[in-house]
Amino acid sequence: MPARSAPALPLPVVRALRKLGEDIRDARRRRRIPTTTMAERASISRTTLAKVETGDPGVQLGIYATVLFVLGLNHRLAELADVRHDQTGLDLADERLPQRIRLSGARRRIPDETP
Repeated sequence: MPARSAPALPLPVVRALRKLGEDIRDARRRRRIPTTTMAERASISRTTLAKVETGDPGVQLGIYATVLFVLGLNHRLAELADVRHDQTGLDLADERLPQRIRLSGARRRIPDETP
C-alpha cells in the first residue's frame, strides 16, 4: 500500500508557520533557555522542539500552545480567532441585519399613556 502524502499547504500558511517557528526560537534565545531545558519544560523531545522552531506543520497545535505557554506567550493564542478581530465575519453579520423591524399584530398598537 503506498504511503499517503500530506496535502500541500497554501504558501501563506507555510510562511506563517515558518515565521511562528522563527519567532518561538527567537523568544527562547532572548530568554536564554537552552533547547534541552525548553524541551523538558514543554514535555517534548529536542527533535520535536526543532520541528516547532522550523514551523513544521506536522507538529500538533497543542505542542505549539505548550511551547508558547512555557515562553509566557500563550495569552496571545486565545486572541487568534477572537470574534472581535474578525472583520470579515463582522461585516457579513452586519449585511444580514434587517433593513426594517416590524412589530407584529397586537404589538403594533401603542398604548395611550394619557391619564
